[in-house]
Amino acid sequence: MSASSELRLPRLRGVCAAALLAITATASQAALFSDDEARRAILEVRQRVDAMQQRHSDEMSQVRRSVLDLQQQIESLRSDVARLTGQNEQLVREASELQRKQKDIAQGVDERLRQFEPVQVTVDGQQFTADPSEKRDFDAALAQFRGGQFPEARKAFAAFVNAYPKSGYVPSARFWLGNTQYAGRDYKEAIANFRSMLAAVPNHERAPEATLSIANCQIEMKDTKAARKTLEDLLKAYPNSEAAVAAKDRLARLK
Repeated sequence: MSASSELRLPRLRGVCAAALLAITATASQAALFSDDEARRAILEVRQRVDAMQQRHSDEMSQVRRSVLDLQQQIESLRSDVARLTGQNEQLVREASELQRKQKDIAQGVDERLRQFEPVQVTVDGQQFTADPSEKRDFDAALAQFRGGQFPEARKAFAAFVNAYPKSGYVPSARFWLGNTQYAGRDYKEAIANFRSMLAAVPNHERAPEATLSIANCQIEMKDTKAARKTLEDLLKAYPNSEAAVAAKDRLARLK
């Protein structure tokens, strides 16, 4: 080996060593650069994850608030529905009560109107139309007579005849008035009422009884002749009546 060659060898070795150091440093720098990038990437990912988690948390909080608001709205609606239902039930009850009252009022009006409307009645075989007041007063007087309250019944029948002179009840009222007078031994007044009845309706269902009652009054007054004549007239006018049977018995006992 020449001297020059020997001189170049150390230099070459130095250059190689320097190059190796440069390469090593470069590799180290590259490694350091890669680690920084990775850390930055990791940090960015973490920041993104944290941001996403925060947004998710915010969104969940918003959802929870929305759900709570919705629940409150639902509860409010339920309360409103319950209140409206209660109001509706109250209105239904009030409407029902109002209808009942209207029905009662209408029924009361109808009843009051019926108190003034003429009614069809049949008394002692006579059918006619009468005002409710006529029927009420006649029935009350007759109830007194049948209860043995003859003085009261006499006043009631006399008042009836005066109050309702054209009533269909008058013939029957005169018949019962005559009977109250007979019970009170007012024979003349009794005969007058019986004859008024017979003159108005000679074919009345009570006519035979009225004629027999006249004869009874005459017998009580000791007017035998008149009583006989009345009994004979009864047999001629009403031969098939029950009063005719009693008339025959009376005639047989008259002297």
